[in-house]
Amino acid sequence: MRGRSVSPVFVGREEELGALSDSFDEAKKGKVTAVLLGGEAGVGKTRLVQRFTERCGADGAHVLFGGCVELSTEGLAYAPFTAALRQLVREQGPAAVAGLLPEGAQRDLARLLPEFGEPSGDGETDTGRARLFEQFLTLLERLADARPTVLVIEDIHWADRSSRDLIAFLSRNLHIPQVLIVMTYRSDDLHRQHPLRPVLAELGRVNGVHRLDLPRLSRDEVAQQMTGILGKVPEYSSVENVYERSEGIPLFVEAMLESGEDCTFPETMQDLILNSVERLPEETQRVLRIAAAGGIRVGHALLAAVSGLSDVELESALRPAIAGNVLQVADNRAYVFRHSLIREAVHDELLPGEHQRLHARFAEEISKDRTLVPMGRAPVELAHHWYGARNDLWALISAWEAAQKSFKAFAYTEAVPLLERVLMLWDRVPDAAERIGADHTAVLERAAEAAQAGGEVDKGMKFVKAALSELDETREPGRVAQLIVRRAGFKMNKGQMGVIEEFRHALRLVPEDSLDRVEVLTPLSRHLMLRGETAEASEIIADGLRLAREHGDRCLEADLLLNLALGHSLNGELESTIAVNEQAMEIGNQERSGRIITRAIGNNIDALIDLGRADEAIRLSEQGWKIAKEYGRLRGSGLFIKNNWAEALESVGRWDEAIELVEAALSHGPNLRTRYALLRVRADIALARGELQLVESLLSEIGVLKDRAEDFVQDITSNARLRIGWHLLRGEPGAALTVAEQVLALPKQSSKAMLGWRLLALLRIVCDAVETIEPERAAAVRAHAAAVAAELSVIGPVVDAYRLSYIGDFDAAAAGWERLKRPHNQAKALFRAAAAAARAGDREGAAARLKVALPLAQALRANPLVEEIETLSRRVGGAPAQESSELLTPRELEVLRLVTQGRTNRDIAAELFISVKTVSVHVSNILAKLGVTTRGEAAAAAHRLSLTS
Repeated sequence: MRGRSVSPVFVGREEELGALSDSFDEAKKGKVTAVLLGGEAGVGKTRLVQRFTERCGADGAHVLFGGCVELSTEGLAYAPFTAALRQLVREQGPAAVAGLLPEGAQRDLARLLPEFGEPSGDGETDTGRARLFEQFLTLLERLADARPTVLVIEDIHWADRSSRDLIAFLSRNLHIPQVLIVMTYRSDDLHRQHPLRPVLAELGRVNGVHRLDLPRLSRDEVAQQMTGILGKVPEYSSVENVYERSEGIPLFVEAMLESGEDCTFPETMQDLILNSVERLPEETQRVLRIAAAGGIRVGHALLAAVSGLSDVELESALRPAIAGNVLQVADNRAYVFRHSLIREAVHDELLPGEHQRLHARFAEEISKDRTLVPMGRAPVELAHHWYGARNDLWALISAWEAAQKSFKAFAYTEAVPLLERVLMLWDRVPDAAERIGADHTAVLERAAEAAQAGGEVDKGMKFVKAALSELDETREPGRVAQLIVRRAGFKMNKGQMGVIEEFRHALRLVPEDSLDRVEVLTPLSRHLMLRGETAEASEIIADGLRLAREHGDRCLEADLLLNLALGHSLNGELESTIAVNEQAMEIGNQERSGRIITRAIGNNIDALIDLGRADEAIRLSEQGWKIAKEYGRLRGSGLFIKNNWAEALESVGRWDEAIELVEAALSHGPNLRTRYALLRVRADIALARGELQLVESLLSEIGVLKDRAEDFVQDITSNARLRIGWHLLRGEPGAALTVAEQVLALPKQSSKAMLGWRLLALLRIVCDAVETIEPERAAAVRAHAAAVAAELSVIGPVVDAYRLSYIGDFDAAAAGWERLKRPHNQAKALFRAAAAAARAGDREGAAARLKVALPLAQALRANPLVEEIETLSRRVGGAPAQESSELLTPRELEVLRLVTQGRTNRDIAAELFISVKTVSVHVSNILAKLGVTTRGEAAAAAHRLSLTS
């Protein structure tokens, strides 16, 4: 996993960069003088400031740099100002700098740099010091007369007394336009007695001084950082490992990736982290070693019990660690290491015997009194400590207990490693089965179940394979059948073929009229539905529902109802789809089955998109994602929900948000089928934007360009559509026609709006494109398409809009797409209507349609369509002009409305249920489209043009 140690992409700091830019804009007007940028060591303050100053420099600002060093507090007076002055002298020469100051003033600056001659003789007197402060203020004012000036002072937590005083002086007295001072400091270094604390408090009361805190990166942002460093999307498990250990501090992420595949923490960083610990008293270090064995967070009562110290003795021992910001006091009388890597580094210093002894003490104390740890945590804590104590018997027992608790809490991803530990310890405990009340195969079955629920396909396959190797299908056919069904499910998720035979094999093993039979009929019917074999699937569902109700298994009944709804969806019967899904969801809620609830939600999102109710689909997606997390199904049905959410956003032209959602979902390591679905959404947007290289990369991974065999109607249709779009983008309509012929030769097409009818509308475009080149083939495809269309149902406004596009009634189609708020489809229909009008000699009508279509396409950055519109527009008499209100998308108008209210990006993100990064993109687009540079100017333009009224 080696790569560059620094990410080439700027991750997770768009809002803070925007805040700095806004402060600079205000500083140019004299309203802001300074920004105090705080954050932990390694959180990215320097990177953010570098990006900000690069922008400033590109815009013509003069940027001066000064930094404090750790020795500053020991005598390097005015260190940052000396550095900035030295830079200025290098750039302009001492004479030019002196020329900016009153006569003789250079002698005051000579105390900082010898280039200015002999210093004045009053030394560090109050008068001399006051004069130096005034000269530096004057120097900044003179520099600002020529151009905007930014003074950057890094690491002011190390600033000497004189520098702190000068910083305070400048912040209070610098009131002219065009100057901004940006100062950074480590917030985690500011213990109670730190000399910078009162300075920050004082500056916080000064008008024109802004405070900006830089938070740690989120999990998704760490994934983006890792992608930038590695040059590829990292494995989900790798992201989880790095995020958990780095806790979102970019410097630590880089250090781990630099260390290689195992992401260990390099010794150089280990030494840096232990520095703060080794300065503490010996007794404090001893107690910290005990606390480190307890974990990142340990309660006062538990630590006192394990250490054998009284409350007073423990508090006295820990006080220096708290003052030094190694430990922090948390709620409920608990102590938390400031960073997990501090705990890890201290824990790694334990001697082997000390390590086992301490973990055993924690396990013993928790066993005696489970209230010493937070409610519900005792099983997991005991599993951890008994394992750390190398007590195989109790490590196995406690891991099994903790795994069962994890199941009850829907924490399936946590259950998997616990069950793996049980399996690892099994041979070391002679009577393991009697101890936990389950045989080895049962543990494997439980592990496979947890892996399936948590979306860990490869692990699940291994567990199933191992379990099957221990069973005889003649003795335990029902058990074997269940494992075969689970294996088939894993194969489906890996995109493997031949799954139907697995189900039929399992069906032969189970007795008639048994509940085991229903458990096979359920996945078999779903698979048949997805293959388009709805008649056989419907018969199986009817049989399965009868048996499930006879045996009183509500969950299996709900699963079969969901399969029935899937059939309705593929047939285009969308109201029936939603009604049956709701029926299944009601059972899921009654049975508290997260699997059924989240599957029903995902299916209804899809149905709402096909009904043209995208806003409802998006709201349901937001709710469904939260519910999936609550039930521990984030990587399974949660990512299925996220895929449908992205499809909803894509349909209504919120493409940047859809891309962000897809990338976030991919970073969670979805199973292969979900991954391909997500990549198809991304490919649709890339096709529409003309990003040919990206399209080819995506389609190659999905297998579209390799003719990978597919089993399901949805995959076959979607892949064919994407391949046709790729050929059209490459200017190969003949090749697109070949794909059209192949897909029409398939035995069945779906009446689903986004499948069958969407494909037919595209085939119309292909036939129009090859009409003059391949008239006979085009006519044959048209005839075949008409036969297919005659068999499809027409239910709902989305189907109708695609149908109108297919039959060539483009104006009616455009009106339909406008009602559905689907701007890309509307713009395409308007373009084709304009082309038809132009061919009929109606140049004025064509121009009118193009005038509406162009801003829609431009707002989406749908470049191929923009080029087509502009080309046709020139042919019919000049490019249509745009009005300001047409330039902004509906979403951009929503963002602009909130910008005019003075809301920050985070406020807007919360209001509109989108990410801060997406808000930042919208704001940048708004500024560019309105031809302004600041949020204030954008608000003024909005008022002037009545954009938000």
